[in-house]
Amino acid sequence: MPELLGMTWDHSRGFDPMVATSEAWAKAHPGVTIRWEKRSLQAFADRPIEEMADRYDLMVIDHPHVGEVAGSGLLMAFDGIGRDGDLATLAAQSVGLSHPSYEFGGRQWALAVDAATPVAAFRPDLIAGAPHDWSGVMELARAGKVAFALIPINALMTFMGLARNIGATVAESADFIDRAAGAEVLGLIGDVVALMDPRCLTLDPIGIYEWMGRTAEAPAYSPFGYGYTNYSRSGYCRFPLNFTDAPGVHGDDPSGTVLGGTGIAVSAASVHREIAADYAFWIAGADCQKGMFFEAGGQPGNAVAWEDEGCNAATRDFFRATRRTLDTAWLRPRYDGYMGFQDRGGDIVHAFLRGDTSASATLDALQAAYEESRA
Repeated sequence: MPELLGMTWDHSRGFDPMVATSEAWAKAHPGVTIRWEKRSLQAFADRPIEEMADRYDLMVIDHPHVGEVAGSGLLMAFDGIGRDGDLATLAAQSVGLSHPSYEFGGRQWALAVDAATPVAAFRPDLIAGAPHDWSGVMELARAGKVAFALIPINALMTFMGLARNIGATVAESADFIDRAAGAEVLGLIGDVVALMDPRCLTLDPIGIYEWMGRTAEAPAYSPFGYGYTNYSRSGYCRFPLNFTDAPGVHGDDPSGTVLGGTGIAVSAASVHREIAADYAFWIAGADCQKGMFFEAGGQPGNAVAWEDEGCNAATRDFFRATRRTLDTAWLRPRYDGYMGFQDRGGDIVHAFLRGDTSASATLDALQAAYEESRA
């Protein structure tokens, strides 16, 4: 009797839909069981796939890891197994670059089941709407109404996202970023951080949304944070949030935010690869994504779900209101070595935001970390 073991991340959005869909799969396929374990959000971002591939048949993964494992033989590629028509359908139904974010070296290493990027959130009982540009963000910040997640990983994502929004290239050449552009972005973030509660430097997006969604006296607006439909659904928190497109720096253009989301991968070491692949294609497909996956608290990666009337009605139009940001999100580097840079880069930007170092020293340190990761 086949029993498959999966690993996902510890949040209702990451765990509950995997359990619900696995139970439904087991009912439709008597004799097959899929059991899920979970790890913290930080471990999800940090834990190497090689530490999981021997133990788990199925893994929910973050796309920046694919460059490290593409040539390792740890994951099963979804192309070349007789499902290329299904892959083409999923590619056509991708929200932004969600589906291609798991392609590397000409192979497809995971299927997008969840789509996210930093978007804006606000309390409709505290402000009437959200600003569209940086001047509007600063106006709210000066009124004490702004907070957003700035633990090291989110500090780096905000830095890179704002850089891309102003048209700067990031990690595309020998230089990590043009120094003038980097200084401009550090200045932008530094200015708003000086007007926010210092606890923002200790919170991830979940922490910000918990603060906003469960506390009467809370910030009214978060300009950047990986979106969570959970906090827009009735009954999830005391003060449901409205999500909308991220603000642009110089105008109403949210482009450049750093794509997130998750994909489902199959271990090459699994003796149940065919079953695992069938399940993966099913949960990534439109019917499951807009139905059971979403209803169990998931945040779909399939555009059919993003366009679905029911999914939008249940989330205060989360999907419609943030789609432009998702469709213009930037795919961060995935080269072998990038994850080491991401770990160091977050700490470097965070040190600047704490006031521990200068902008010039910060850019020097980012360049040095980038060069080391490329080597």
